[in-house]
Amino acid sequence: MVQRIEKDFHRFRQIIRGKIKENLRKYITRGELIGRQGKDIISIPLPEIEIPHFRYDVKNTGGVGQGEGEVGAPIGVGDGEAGGEAGGLPGEHILEVEVSLEELAEMLGEELELPDIEPRGKKNVLSRRDRYKTISNVGPDSLRHFRRTYMQTLKRQVSSGVPVQDLFPMTPIREDIRYRSWTEMEDPQSSAVIIYMMDVSGSMGREQKELVRLVAFWLDTWLRYQYKNLEVRYITHDAEAREVDQHTFYHTRESGGTRISSAYELCARLIEQQFDPADWNIYPFHFSDGDNWGGGAEESDTARCLRFLEKKLLPVVNCFCYGQVVSPYGSGRFLHDLQHHFKDDGLITTEIHSRDDVPRAIVDFLGKGK
Repeated sequence: MVQRIEKDFHRFRQIIRGKIKENLRKYITRGELIGRQGKDIISIPLPEIEIPHFRYDVKNTGGVGQGEGEVGAPIGVGDGEAGGEAGGLPGEHILEVEVSLEELAEMLGEELELPDIEPRGKKNVLSRRDRYKTISNVGPDSLRHFRRTYMQTLKRQVSSGVPVQDLFPMTPIREDIRYRSWTEMEDPQSSAVIIYMMDVSGSMGREQKELVRLVAFWLDTWLRYQYKNLEVRYITHDAEAREVDQHTFYHTRESGGTRISSAYELCARLIEQQFDPADWNIYPFHFSDGDNWGGGAEESDTARCLRFLEKKLLPVVNCFCYGQVVSPYGSGRFLHDLQHHFKDDGLITTEIHSRDDVPRAIVDFLGKGK
């Protein structure tokens, strides 16, 4: 009975996985999953799954509620009037299912055909775990290895000259019993840090920030799947840059101008002080509407940004990703300047007009496996 239940549960999980994959692009372009995230799992609503229910055969035996009454008479109605008329349409059954973030990342990789990341830097984090790979003569009964035990019993009886017809049933003695045993293994794991930077000046509105939050959720999901030891830092900037927590990052709104080089300078300082490139895989993601003070002139802030990228950031990071979120108030010039100056030097750029562009932006950022 237990095996049958486990089999049915496994089949149900496969149905759930298929439904999630079927609707994954819809989830990618919507933000409903962000508030449903726990530490290791995420809750996903699946309205497409029909809830099983009983159907009773129609027989002339009275059935449930036998006795006097007319067909269609309400059962179990208490005192008082019924409130409201019945609806004419069937209700929608919404099933909340929980999947691990690792499963969600696997489905994301399959759907968007994302390659596994090749880490750089030292694999400096050692995870110790026990693996049951050996056999021992001693151990608890819960780890008894029955096949090895009876193999040993058979060998002992054959070697002692017991006739074939007397081999069964076999009765192990104390010296025959074998147990599963473990060996402590060290698994090297790479460390990674994500440094999110976002323009919070007056030209970046709520919709632009929501797009950034949506892209960042899926970037987090994939990189946490690739790296077991992952840290995330947040930098906001207008004319000045500051390191903030996650809530402040997504909810701050300023009214000042924009000086992007302040964020790049703070990012470079953060890497230099806390994240040695020899030990860390470093992923800076910068989001802006493309507005920057004085773009185009030789001594402009854009020129300083290009020098920071060329001298300080690109040599030490896995890749530097710039996402330009289209805004009716932004000039969009910065993306053009980056693409013109850098051809294929570890800089990845993309343009995000709406939620429909989120899957493409994820592929642009993560599709090279860096």
